[in-house]
Parts: sequence; C-alpha cells; structure tokens
Amino acid sequence: MIEPHAPAPPGAPPPWAGPAPLPVRPGVGRFLVLACVFVCAACGLVYELELVALASYLTGDSVTQASVVLSVMVFAMGIGSLAAKRLRRLAAAAFGALEALLALVGGCSAMTLYAVFAWTGDWGGLWASGPRWLLVAFSLAIGLLIGAEVPLLMELIQRIRRQDAGGAVADLFAADYVGALVGGLAFPFLLLPLLGQLTGAMLTGAVNAVAGGALVLGLFRGDLTRRARRLLLAANLAVLGVLATATVLVDDFERAAREAVYGQDVRVALDAGVREVALTGGTDGRPLDLYVDGRLRVGGRDEDRYHEALVHPAMNGPHARVLVLGGGDGLAAREVLSHSGVRRVDLVALDPAVVDLARRDPALSRLNGHVYGDARVHVSTADAFRRLRTQAPGPSYDVVIADLPDPGVTASTKLYSQEFYGLVRRALAPDGRFVVHAGPVSSRPRVFWTVDATLRAAGLRTTPYRVRGPDSGSGRTPGVSRAPRDWGFVLASRGRRPALALDPRGPRPATLTAESLRAARRAAQATRVGGLAASTLVHPRY
Repeated sequence: MIEPHAPAPPGAPPPWAGPAPLPVRPGVGRFLVLACVFVCAACGLVYELELVALASYLTGDSVTQASVVLSVMVFAMGIGSLAAKRLRRLAAAAFGALEALLALVGGCSAMTLYAVFAWTGDWGGLWASGPRWLLVAFSLAIGLLIGAEVPLLMELIQRIRRQDAGGAVADLFAADYVGALVGGLAFPFLLLPLLGQLTGAMLTGAVNAVAGGALVLGLFRGDLTRRARRLLLAANLAVLGVLATATVLVDDFERAAREAVYGQDVRVALDAGVREVALTGGTDGRPLDLYVDGRLRVGGRDEDRYHEALVHPAMNGPHARVLVLGGGDGLAAREVLSHSGVRRVDLVALDPAVVDLARRDPALSRLNGHVYGDARVHVSTADAFRRLRTQAPGPSYDVVIADLPDPGVTASTKLYSQEFYGLVRRALAPDGRFVVHAGPVSSRPRVFWTVDATLRAAGLRTTPYRVRGPDSGSGRTPGVSRAPRDWGFVLASRGRRPALALDPRGPRPATLTAESLRAARRAAQATRVGGLAASTLVHPRY
C-alpha cells in the first residue's frame, strides 16, 4: 500500500541537499560539473560503439549485434536511473564510486570479450552462445552505470546553485548530447584507427575514471568523510593501475589471442582499419590459410575445389573481358587466367590490405600464380556496388565473377540485392555470364534460393548448382563451422538459361568434370525452396 505523503513546496530542496561547500565560485563549479557531464557522455558512447564494433567483428551480423547492444543498454539506462534515486543523499560519494566502476567495466570490456571469443569460442555445447550472452551482460552493466549518472549529476549541479528543474535538465542534457557527439566521432576517426579497439577502450576508461574522481575529490570533497575520500582515491588509483597494466600487456595479449584463434602458425597479422588480416602456414609443407576478421577466407586444403567450381563454368563461352568482384587474394583471377583468350581482367577488391598481402607474401603469391604481375590484371580497391554504379560507359564484360563473403554477413547484403544484380546485368555483354557464390546450401537453403530469386527478379536467367567440400573445408561463412561443408553457386545470364558445362577448349580442372557438374545441379535442385521474394536494399531478406 502506498502511504500518503505531503508534497514538498515547489522549488524546495530535500533536507539533505543544502548548498555544497565548494572551493570555487558557484559559476565555476557549475561549469566543472557540466564539463564532467560532457566527458562522461563521450566515454559512455565510446563504450557503446566499442561493444557494437567488437560484436560485429566476432559474429559478423552487425545489424543484429547493434540492435541487441543498443536496446539492452537503453533499457538498462532506465533501470539505472530509477536505482539512482536511492543514492541522492550521498550523491558525491555515489557518483565517484560509480565512475570508478564504469571505468573498470567499460575499459576492460573489449579485452574480456575478445579473450572469451579467442579461448572459448569453439567450445560448443552449452557455451556455444557464451560470447553473445557475455555481450548482453556487458551491455546491461554499462547501461545500468551510465543510466545512474544523470540523476546523481542533477543532484550535484543543484547542490551548487538551485534553479528550476527545466533549466537544470536543459543544461545537463546539452552537455550530455554534445559529449556524445564528440565520443561518437572520436571512436571511428581517432581511437579505432590510431589505438585499436582494446587500447582505445582502456584509454576511454582511464579518462572516465580521472574525470569522475577529479570532480568528486576536487569539487565536492567537503561532502565526503576523510575515510570516504581515501577509499575513493584508492579505488580510482586501482582502476587506473589495472587499465595501465592491461595497456602495457595488450600486444602480448593480442599475440596470444591470435594463436588461440588461428593456431600457433601465424606468420602475418596486420590491422587494416577495423579489419584484421592474418596468414597461417604456407611454409614447410603446411597448408596456407588466410583469415579476415577472424574468419577463414582461403583454406589451402580446398581452395582449388572452391575456386574451380566458381570460375570454370562461367568461362564456357566468350571470355575476353572478365570482371572479378572481390577475390582480393587473387585465386579467382588465377583460374580466369588459366583460360586462353583472356585479354583483360578487372579486379575490384574492397580491402587493399588483402590485395597487398596477395601481391607480396611469397606463399600466397605463389598460390595465386603471381597474378598481380600479369599485365592483363587491373586492380582497383573500391566498393563493388559503387564501382558498378559510377563506372563510365564502356565495353561490357563477357564474364562477371562475384567472389564475395556470404550474404549472411550484413556488410555484404547489398551485394546480393536486386539493385546490385541490376547493375551487373547492365555491365554484362548480351551473351555474357555472371556467377555468384551464394553461401552453403545444406545449412542455409533459404538464403541460397533467395539469391536465386533475386537474380531472376533482376531479369537474369539462372542455373543453380551445389558443390560438396571436404569436412575441413573453407570457412567462408561465419557461424556455420560445424555444418556440413558445401558451397552454393548460381550461374546467370541475360538471355537464355546458361548451360552448366566446362569450356571444351579450356584447361581441365582438377576437381570438376562434366558429370560432377550435372550432379552439382541435381544436388542444388533437391534443396529447392519455392515462393521466396527478392532481396532489395530497403528490404533485405538474408
């Protein structure tokens, strides 16, 4: 039962909220509180963006991860605001302790998540979704702490000089929103490229701890007992010590984590913006593997099976001019150049780091046949959608090959849209062929047949086929490492339905025959899912 109570007179402060004994003038004190609001808001948004970015890197589905992080965090902020009502009597001490805890949790969140992914990501069983649940836990904890900041800061700013609630909220939110703007811009343009996710998060935590501790111990020290001041100072120094130690050890940690993810045979590891590229093996008879963002892009044991199935059926016909979309490793271009009559290959790759690695690394360049030294190969690093949309009118292509990540990766969804396939159709010669890697068929048949439906909606005639891979095959698709290995492809053309066959005048692939291609077509048809709508930019269906 709610007991009746007499409301306080308008504008009357609560009995514990008398004027704070400040070491500075009230105007300066208000400015310092608003400056702290600005810094805390910037740090809070960096924590949010860091969780979204790291979760997208670990799982690949950026839309889902952003939705989970932001929705859980906003919900938790509301709960934190309600919980902070009980702390207003001790606003200064509570805010100082809260900021120290937030700095520790937010600063260490990226390293903890990456450690769990690296050392336990392949456990399976009950822990198969462990990293995702840990992401939710960090989002909840950080949201609770950020939500508790505003009521406590409102109490502190009113302790300096009372004003009407509307004016105080306006001042507080103005500083909060401007700080969020600065944090949102600092993360992609400053912290991420210069420091990386781990060091950037720890530096943000250190700034958070210094700002909160300095405000309370410097401006509101009169509200704290001597024991409380000592405890708060010790807590902040401990947090800064933990963050500093982690920062010093971050390089060793990253090396150990890479070995846990890729094995101990890591030869090359480099950061390209927000993408991590790693090479393992390729020496002393060990198979070469290329990883991008923690996912296997090239598996030396089976790459020939994949690339032969992707390229050779599309080369059955005129193939003087070929466009390769993706395939920065050069392996699809290698298969193209094995055919006589190829005069020009335009390769459009998004990541210059992969292209540079494929050009310079001895093992990878040997595997791709040194294609980047061939005068017929012309490389451009650009987004494939933008390249097709903005290219000047010119000779059309006899063959277009889309060697792209699986459509389940959010960043690639637009490259499997009806609009994109319309641009490809425009670039094709009247009798040209277009082939696209459409992901695994056995584990994601709806995605595979959605690609087929989208190609047909763009005015192309299609021939789907499915090629089985070995159990240890290439992990081009994130999240399906334990699924049966196969690859789905769709061959398409502007005119009649393309025949699934090998070029009679071309080279003999090591893993493909006419009979195996007929079996590949029958295997795909056996999984057909009908009634699927096309995927578009505004309504993606993958």
